Amino acid sequence: MNILKPIISIIICQLAGLIGYLFTRPAIPTWYAFLRKPFFTPPDWVFGPAWIILYILMGIAASLVWQNRSDPKKTRNALTLFGVQLVLYAFWPFVFFGLKSPLAGLIEITILAAAILLTIHKFLGVSRTAGILLIPYFIWVSFASGLSLSIYALN
Repeated sequence: MNILKPIISIIICQLAGLIGYLFTRPAIPTWYAFLRKPFFTPPDWVFGPAWIILYILMGIAASLVWQNRSDPKKTRNALTLFGVQLVLYAFWPFVFFGLKSPLAGLIEITILAAAILLTIHKFLGVSRTAGILLIPYFIWVSFASGLSLSIYALN
């Protein structure tokens, strides 16, 4: 096992999160604080640790696929789709928080959820473990989609 691949994969996922954080952080105490939110909105402090754990799982999953040598074409396709969904993830905070647009954020996160499902499917074809490691990410983004829909409806 090449230890650099998991480290690089996790760092890339964490950097995507950092990009999103740059748009999220300034909006939390200002714009976001004044939005009406559904009763099931977690406290703000939950999001940071949840995402850090998810980035680690995502990075490990990507590294498992990256290290697979049995079918280079499948591996390349799976990692390309992973990259697409990672860009979509990094773009979501810009759309929702940066543009202050719950509707655009809802549309974007719906596309992201579909991309994650496709990525899980592709990862399962390369590494069952890698595909399974992305399931918590999909569940969390699905929950965030419900939050986004509720925030849009309430505001």
